[in-house]
Amino acid sequence: MTVSGRRSGRISLAGLIALRPGSRTRLGYRIRVHHGRRGERRSLSEADYMRLVDSAHQLLRAPVVLVWDRLSTHISKAMRQLVAARPWLTVFLLPAYAPELNPVEGVWAHCRHRLANLTAGTVDRLETLVRNRLKRLQYRPATLDGFMAETGLQLDPPLP
Repeated sequence: MTVSGRRSGRISLAGLIALRPGSRTRLGYRIRVHHGRRGERRSLSEADYMRLVDSAHQLLRAPVVLVWDRLSTHISKAMRQLVAARPWLTVFLLPAYAPELNPVEGVWAHCRHRLANLTAGTVDRLETLVRNRLKRLQYRPATLDGFMAETGLQLDPPLP
């Protein structure tokens, strides 16, 4: 497949691993495709991230404790206002430069590995391939549990 450098684009991804005691581990994600058109947003906005969190809340039907890295969008004033408007949401920030504590980094590494030898040809084809890989992961809760375990973070409160 021939790939032209003229019509470049990019894909922005956001993901979360959702846990609820007694339920299987779940993966949620949002994708934004940027085709390189003038005026088109190049990355996910605070509203995009909050829609992802809102969907996790609806799926889990429980309060959400969110552990975020320090991406500028996650700590912006607009995001703080969106978080404050959701009484069911508690946010903790990871230390700066600590990707090893972020289980979603395992998701991205897994996807990159699965896409390593594929040629997409277009940004739209790449989006299809990424969606396909993420959809497959949604049905592999043991793999998602592995990404969580890899961080070494304690998820359950200690027993007395």
